[in-house]
This record gives sequence, structure tokens and C-alpha cells, in this order.
Amino acid sequence: MTAQASSPGGPRPRVVVLDHGSGNVRSAVRALEAAGAQVELTADRDAGMAADGLVVPGVGAFAATVEQVRRVGGDRLVERRLAGGLPVLGICVGHQILFSAGEEHGVRARGLDQWPGTVTQLESPIVPHMGWNTVEASSGSRLFAGIEQERFYFVHSYAARQWELEPIPHLPAPLVTWAEHGGDRFVAAVENGALSATQFHPEKSGEAGLTLLRNWIGTLPRRAAAGGKVD
Repeated sequence: MTAQASSPGGPRPRVVVLDHGSGNVRSAVRALEAAGAQVELTADRDAGMAADGLVVPGVGAFAATVEQVRRVGGDRLVERRLAGGLPVLGICVGHQILFSAGEEHGVRARGLDQWPGTVTQLESPIVPHMGWNTVEASSGSRLFAGIEQERFYFVHSYAARQWELEPIPHLPAPLVTWAEHGGDRFVAAVENGALSATQFHPEKSGEAGLTLLRNWIGTLPRRAAAGGKVD
């Protein structure tokens, strides 16, 4: 599925939404198009490498999602893109699987291990966390520029409830945005070089979500014309 539209200022940046068999991702495709991208929903790794940006969506269980991503080679695609400094955005469970592991119903599954830490169940009186919530945007955030005080739409029972990545000398520190539900704080978004992710659904978060996607798209290098291959 590809949108061929272009903007008055030139071709739209190309974004691939990884089609790994997750639930309905059409809303993500439509939101990215509305935010100014030319979008393709595919699991083709060459297309994923050639794109200006890659989005990894996910709904449901951690273990099932990470298995689906690995089945289509998405883990390798993410690693290759990040090794080349090419932007990747994870959404919801696509955010969670970027951590080392996830624990659900007593089962521990290995994640993509881009960040240390384990995704665990929220310790809140009401689970799942479903609905609109504010965030504590990190100072200097590009994702949340102009929308620091807005609300975003969450649907989840599990989250990364600690940030465990130690600072790396001579490299900019990741920007971590937090949220709270029922007294339990959790990671709501991360901006770490080429890798960004949100626990909430920007595609379901109205104008604030569209602004966040526009902000992310605005950071993308225009490189699609040069192409890219995964060997």
C-alpha cells in the first residue's frame, strides 16, 4: 500500500510501516500520510532500507509481536538501519519490543535488545491503562516540540517502568519522556539518536499525535532516491 502524493516543496519523505502481521495498522498509515509522508505498508527489507523512515507498530502481546517481527526479518532490518543512522520509530508494543525482554503471565520473552530493561505489568489499581493521558516531556525533545502539554491516547497493561541505559561518554544522552497511571510511572517515549519510540498511539491521538508524527517526519534525512539493499 503506497501513497504517491507529493508536497509543493518536492517529494514527500518515504516511510515504510513494517507489515509483520500486527493488528489494524491502517490508522497508522493514514496518520503518517496526513502528517506529510509517502507511506508503504510492507515487510520487504529492501524497501525498508531504502525508506527515509521505518515505523514498527505493534498491538497485543509482547512475545507474539517480537516473534512476528523476527519472522519477517524486522529485527535485522531495525539493526541494519540503526547501524547506518537511519531513523526508526516504534509504536505501542513496537516500542516495548525494543527493550531487552518482556514478562507477561509468567512468561519471559527476549526483545530486540536495543535498550536494556524489562517490560512488566503496570502496578496500578486499574489495568489496562486505556484513554488519554499527559506526559512529562523531556527537555529538548524534538518529538514533543510544541505539544509538551497535550494529551495522548494509551492502551496498554505493560510498560518499561525503569530506564536502565547507562550514559555513554561523548554521546548525547537519550531523551526519556515519562507518564503516570494510578501512581505507577513508566516510559512514555524515548528519543535515542536514530531510534525513537512511543508507548502511546500517535495515530489515535488527534491533532497532538499528528503534530508528533510531523515532528518525527521533519527529522528524516531525504535519502530514498539513493536506494538501499539488505544483503
